[in-house]
Amino acid sequence: MTSEVREKKIKTNGIWLNVAEKGDEGEPLVLLLHGFPETWFSWRHQIDFLSSHGYHVVAPDLRGYADSDSPPTHESYTVSHLVADVIGLLDHYGTAQAFVAGHDWGAIIGWSLCLFRPDRVKGFVSLSVPYSPRDPNLKPSDLFKSFGDGLYITQFQEPGRAEAAFAKHDCLTVMKKFLLTTRSDFWVAPPNTEIIDDLEVPSTLPDWITEEEIQVYADKFQKSGFTGPLNYYRAMDLKLQELEILAPWQGYKIVIPTKFIAGDKDIGNEGANGTIKYVKGEMFKSIVPNLEVVVIEDGHHFIQQEKSERVSQEILSFFNKLRNITE
Repeated sequence: MTSEVREKKIKTNGIWLNVAEKGDEGEPLVLLLHGFPETWFSWRHQIDFLSSHGYHVVAPDLRGYADSDSPPTHESYTVSHLVADVIGLLDHYGTAQAFVAGHDWGAIIGWSLCLFRPDRVKGFVSLSVPYSPRDPNLKPSDLFKSFGDGLYITQFQEPGRAEAAFAKHDCLTVMKKFLLTTRSDFWVAPPNTEIIDDLEVPSTLPDWITEEEIQVYADKFQKSGFTGPLNYYRAMDLKLQELEILAPWQGYKIVIPTKFIAGDKDIGNEGANGTIKYVKGEMFKSIVPNLEVVVIEDGHHFIQQEKSERVSQEILSFFNKLRNITE
């Protein structure tokens, strides 16, 4: 079915993005935003499913990934850049409002889109990463110092460090280490160990992904490298400058109808301050008042692939409900 996907390049915000799309362009637009380290291919199941249920589905390779342009410096990967890329895609399709779903970094982009341009979003589904307002006086990287140097986000900050660590493995092994992990901690490696070396490759593949599918990712990253994706993390501290510029949005609530989906064994779910406890708490509900929360049993981080049928149904039911309200 995924062979029926159409791929093309679209100029947006000064760069070219590769997009995969499927479905009738006259139908409501669904925009699917992937995370790290993925490509549009991570949404292959949802592309097929949603397009077969009356939606025009568009899934880009985000900037820095696969067949899209990859600006060389991390200053070009701020949230403002990423949201502007998405707005450019919506403008290209002549869509005033779209349904949006995002996973991992794609979720961060989606939350920011809902915050900055709620007029362009009919409904939003966030996978794995909740909205988390930041203290404008605190650098994001400072939040992670308590984890020490072993935290993957900390290791990704230094230009070239993660690339060198990844290069000790072939791309297929790197992708297996990320995609197939079942760890639910915050991905902290032991002292003097790189996170890519600490992640394990299972002896057998789970039934939700094939060797050939993992190879699709490996081939793309073999060609494009990992610097573009890692630049998302290296731009995190630039958010302090962005918050100064975007101060009018400080304290603003996410008013867009939102569904949050995560596996009960996702990254960061361990401990008293885990993600699931946060999204079910009163603070999160106060800043995202129009919220539904779905926790999928025995689900891990790459949930839209691992639990593809359940996630596809959850997205469809949510968008259909909102579609019926607006039509």
